[in-house]
Amino acid sequence: MAADAAADEDNQPRQSTMPPVAKEQREHHGKDAPPGFVPRMSAEDVSAVEAVLGYAFADKSLVEQALTHGSFYYPYRPGETYERLEYLGDGVLTCLMSREVFRTYRTLPPGPLTRLRAANVDKEKLARVAVARGLDRFLRHKAPQLEGQIHVFIEEMCMYPVHSNGLLDPPKVLSDIVESLIGAIYFDSNFNQEEAWRVFRNLADPLISLETLGKHPVSELFEFCQKTRRGVKIVKDEWDKNLKVEVLIDGELVGSATYAQKKEIAQNRAAKAALDKLKEIMGQCQTESVSADVSEPLDRLDLAGAIKYQ
Repeated sequence: MAADAAADEDNQPRQSTMPPVAKEQREHHGKDAPPGFVPRMSAEDVSAVEAVLGYAFADKSLVEQALTHGSFYYPYRPGETYERLEYLGDGVLTCLMSREVFRTYRTLPPGPLTRLRAANVDKEKLARVAVARGLDRFLRHKAPQLEGQIHVFIEEMCMYPVHSNGLLDPPKVLSDIVESLIGAIYFDSNFNQEEAWRVFRNLADPLISLETLGKHPVSELFEFCQKTRRGVKIVKDEWDKNLKVEVLIDGELVGSATYAQKKEIAQNRAAKAALDKLKEIMGQCQTESVSADVSEPLDRLDLAGAIKYQ
């Protein structure tokens, strides 16, 4: 949606330097517009986006294309959307971030390098960039649920200052527009990788480093159980019926989570709940007896107190 100014700043917990935009500039299809009319992005909005990016486009129409979702044309015949530019930007960012982590961490093996690259260009990181820089305000769309989904993501991401490592489910369109804008810059600059990197590096600051890189909850859970010689089973067969995923440790229910939109998110949240519970119990055991062998089986009564992560 083009430059949607907040009516109540208290209800918009985002950091943005975007100036207010007049209501008439935000309307998609006015009542007096002829059938099939699709308005162009205003020059003011294009300039505002360029200011955020720190890049002046030679072809201004690329800004409009990079921020136009397919739903924007409804109910008329579809026109150009950001999808091709998104494709281009996705490839460019993967290449540039591979180069960045390879140069920065000279002795790091491929596994950690891959995780670092992914953390800096995945859906959540790019979605955070979009809302932190206010780019979502310029998204041209007519998806009825999207604004609410974006608002939920903005509220939830405050719980995880750097990255949730799979616990949040940001609207894909947020990461899409960051990729499409980088693709637009790459194309507009005659495929200049350095210019594309300069813009992205500023937008994404701070990048996730080896020091701030978190662990995926499922991977961490399996590592934890392997070290403490415990059996772990993630039960997700019933998700289609009750939207719940459960984690069993040595046959005992330790964590569960319910999430309707994606099974993967429910699984990650259930793993995080189980991890938190296991660490709590382990901490209690260590407090009670410093000399205790922490690899001994956990007390069944303790494990029975399963927690829920909603």
